[in-house]
Amino acid sequence: MVSVLITGSADGIGRETAKTLAALGHRVVLHARNAERADQALAAVPAADGVLVGDLSSLARTRELGTTAGAFDVVVHNAALGAGLPRRSVTEDGLELLFQVNVLAPYLLTALMPRPARLVYLTSGLEAQGRVDFDDLQHERGPWNGMQTYSDSKLLDVVLAFAVARRWPDTLSNAVDPGWIKTKLGGAGAPDELPRGADTPVWLALAEDPAARVTGRYFKWRQDLRANPAAYDVAVQDRLLAVCAELTGVELP
Repeated sequence: MVSVLITGSADGIGRETAKTLAALGHRVVLHARNAERADQALAAVPAADGVLVGDLSSLARTRELGTTAGAFDVVVHNAALGAGLPRRSVTEDGLELLFQVNVLAPYLLTALMPRPARLVYLTSGLEAQGRVDFDDLQHERGPWNGMQTYSDSKLLDVVLAFAVARRWPDTLSNAVDPGWIKTKLGGAGAPDELPRGADTPVWLALAEDPAARVTGRYFKWRQDLRANPAAYDVAVQDRLLAVCAELTGVELP
């Protein structure tokens, strides 16, 4: 039996991943941003072992989650905000919302939680359109472009996955593009259903075949693909870790 924490598992791909793993007999712990969402998550996945509550738009609550969550064999960083924000939003920490939830939160949880055997970071095919601009990571300059901000954050998730893979060679750390899936984020017009989106995260969490026991890779539908070239740049990886450490006050061990 494998123990798994899945962030953002109150609905969508996270919930489907949790349902699949729990049905296979594994210990699954859910995560939701508030108590109401936690109740919804447990009602949808009654076989789960529990649910952790923590609002990832708050560094304090993310830090609390990371220090109290406990140890897991696998952590699936699924929680994210989409591209539909009509304007630039700032959190209570004074940080851009998409950047904080999609990038800083998984970094902080990774840095604070006991090191698992496997890490899975959910990204998006839009990472291919992402840009890394360390002079404007939080999109403070120019007109607001939610799609570009989202794409940039999803590229940074791949950078993070690859950076962790390089720093922690004993942990399998990979990024997954689940495809365009019918979720609240993907929309009703998406061509693929939830089981397809959850399949690769489940596979990477459990599989013992050599194709899954790799690290620092970018997958879509179990296919090992090439990510945005920026993700492979060691200097970019190291600078992202340094920026995240400065903004959160926590360095990756």
